[in-house]
Amino acid sequence: MVNDGLEGVVVAETRLSDVDGAAGRLVIAGQDVEALAKEATFERAFAMLVHDDPGRERVVRRTLGEGRLAAWELVSELKGVLALPNGMDSLRAAIARTSDSRPEAIAGATSVFAAAASRVRAGLAPIAPHPSRGHAEDTLAMLGAATTGASALDAYLVTVSDHGMNASTFAARVIASTGSDMVSAVVGAIGALKGPLHGGAPGPVLDMLDAIEARGAGGATAWITEQLDAKRRIMGMGHRVYRVRDPRAAVLEAQVRALREGPCGARLELAREVEQVAQRELERRHPDRPLRANVEFYTAILLEAIGVPRDTFTPIFAVGRVAGWCAHFNEQQRTGRLIRPSSRYVRA
Repeated sequence: MVNDGLEGVVVAETRLSDVDGAAGRLVIAGQDVEALAKEATFERAFAMLVHDDPGRERVVRRTLGEGRLAAWELVSELKGVLALPNGMDSLRAAIARTSDSRPEAIAGATSVFAAAASRVRAGLAPIAPHPSRGHAEDTLAMLGAATTGASALDAYLVTVSDHGMNASTFAARVIASTGSDMVSAVVGAIGALKGPLHGGAPGPVLDMLDAIEARGAGGATAWITEQLDAKRRIMGMGHRVYRVRDPRAAVLEAQVRALREGPCGARLELAREVEQVAQRELERRHPDRPLRANVEFYTAILLEAIGVPRDTFTPIFAVGRVAGWCAHFNEQQRTGRLIRPSSRYVRA
């Protein structure tokens, strides 16, 4: 049987996560994402995904701290790489320079390099990790942000830790299937995540909110109408899999609600208005194509609220998703099979 595309084609069996686009349900390591993000730290989610053992949470906390400390030893020699103008270029090149293929070492390095590159791009000195801190708290501290947002970042990292056979995860599994090492697989996954069709939309969501806010009261309807009339996308709306609202959007919206202080509260109210207007207008124009809020919509507001710079949003996504990449690497290598899809030759 010949398929016209890969969407919907089963390429692996996995215990790691399941995405039900019709029902708007995401299961990670056997739990609905709403429940997991409410009760689990990133360390616990990492232990569940990578080691299939939530009881390893304390060990993972220690080994992630050790991984961050080891990565810090490389920061001084990576200054040129960390100064690259694109954070994902920096992260990809820096991870490629690591030699430790243990999952906690790679995850620790992802946090350190994402934070250090963010600081260097801003003309600031990198901040050393503190291995006794939790992973989310230390990531914020290395960014120079207030660690009061650690629980919100923890929930975010858990929420994005895995999401079925997405593009970057598939890239990691293909590399794993060749018998290559975990560092190579994560570097390939970062390359896929850099693409704007996969991981690049949270920052533009804030650009959209800025533009609408500048118009004053009632500006959402006019701005969204103009964008759609010009055939432009509404950032943060629509998903390749979900036909209803992305369940991760609800998790992150709840986290933003818990942070409702100062400008964060006003941002949340504006975001809700924009989401409602956009959903209504998109339904009117495209009744056959459900386009609802996706994870990026409230990711932007949450990360802004806890002090993550806009140009670091996608690298911070990688700080969470690396758990899934490492887990999928292990799972794929255990199969011992090469992923080798076929193609259809089309005569020119």
